Amino acid sequence: MTFGYLVVAILTAVVVVFAFQNGTPVSVKFLAWTVPEISAAAVILSALVMGLLIAAIPLWLQRWRLRVRVRGLEAQVRQLETALEERNKAVLAPRPSSIPDAPTQ
Repeated sequence: MTFGYLVVAILTAVVVVFAFQNGTPVSVKFLAWTVPEISAAAVILSALVMGLLIAAIPLWLQRWRLRVRVRGLEAQVRQLETALEERNKAVLAPRPSSIPDAPTQ
């Protein structure tokens, strides 16, 4: 997992350097929306941030689901350990002898 973070950090650093070296103003058009003069660095960095967020949301949801599943499994383990402990106490408890004592004469 740390390898993945390292790769993302390196790629982010490369994109940031690229963005700041290309800071000339550009015109951005998307559907009916137009921004006449904006720095190319701002466009590149905003695209980077949006991409990171879009990638992070499914990962966060998966992690949340796994965390919920782990909590449920831990509760089940505790329940089974309690049942096993009670069973072991019942098995190891001394039992009264089933053979009656011989009468003494």
